[in-house]
Amino acid sequence: MIEELPDDMVLDDLEPSADEVQLYEHFRVTVDKGQDMVRVDKYLYDKLTNVSRNRIQKAAEAGYILANDKSVKSNYRVKPFDVITVMLDRPYYDNEVIPQDIPLDIVYEDDALMVVNKPAGMVVHPAHGNYSGTLINGVAWHMKDVPNWDMNDAHVGLVHRIDKDTSGLLVIAKTPEAKTHLGDQFFHKTTKRRYQALVWGNFDEDEGTVVGNIGRNPKDRMQMTVLPEGEGKYAVTHYRVLVRFGFVTLVECILETGRTHQIRVHMKHIGHVLFNDERYGGHEVLRGNRTAKYKQFINNCFEICPRQALHAMTLGFVHPVTGEEMYFTSELPPDMSALLDKWRNYYNNELK
Repeated sequence: MIEELPDDMVLDDLEPSADEVQLYEHFRVTVDKGQDMVRVDKYLYDKLTNVSRNRIQKAAEAGYILANDKSVKSNYRVKPFDVITVMLDRPYYDNEVIPQDIPLDIVYEDDALMVVNKPAGMVVHPAHGNYSGTLINGVAWHMKDVPNWDMNDAHVGLVHRIDKDTSGLLVIAKTPEAKTHLGDQFFHKTTKRRYQALVWGNFDEDEGTVVGNIGRNPKDRMQMTVLPEGEGKYAVTHYRVLVRFGFVTLVECILETGRTHQIRVHMKHIGHVLFNDERYGGHEVLRGNRTAKYKQFINNCFEICPRQALHAMTLGFVHPVTGEEMYFTSELPPDMSALLDKWRNYYNNELK
């Protein structure tokens, strides 16, 4: 069982050795009873995000990796029920949420919850590299005068998340009861979430479903990918073609599950990377002509919408107090609207 998986852990600059400095716990995990006996560096590499195996090995050599409170080297083989700890020479940042006066587009609010329309470019929650200026910092400010409200209480706040460069709707619970109720709806897949995405390529079909387990890409730790059966987390995305523009297509994606980067990963898996999705290769010219004029057109499109063209357009759920079915819609933001207008004009004048 993982007790904590920090996003901001950096195993770097680990001199002097652990014997010479005060150490602080950054990560602790109890090994599952069915775990195979593997090297501790491989085990931690599979558990930690944004950390290379080489860094983990250096940490072990410096005495920063512990098994059952004793330092171990990289070749130590973990056993079921081992307690593996990573210690560093600096305190762990606890991600305390500080209220900040950040404008929020609140589309609905009552005593139990609020629905917010997040702009592209805004991080949802404080994490490594983004400890301020996030949506949750703004929510904390909005709620700062509410009695007994604490944004740092895990029993309230975000029920789900969307990526920094994805725009659209999020629901935030204002009471523990609301978070539990809403969380159950997400867990049991009864919420209604529809996204619009502009993706590279044309589709032979008008609709379809992608089923593929999602987990971290072993070749690139910054990416998620579809993994073989038995690995990763089960994920299902339904899609429907809305508008064809020849070299790109506007699709509606309906989430049955909610995994990290799910739409971005599933669309890439079937050969339709999101337009201008830099992390997954969508910021290159993947379809169309190779003329200078066309390349300039694409560059102009990238400038108009300088992020993955993905918008969380609709969100539906049952109100945790009233039992009312609630449904919210957010129009496409200006950058995606302008991008679609540009493609529509290109398609009508150049390809038809």
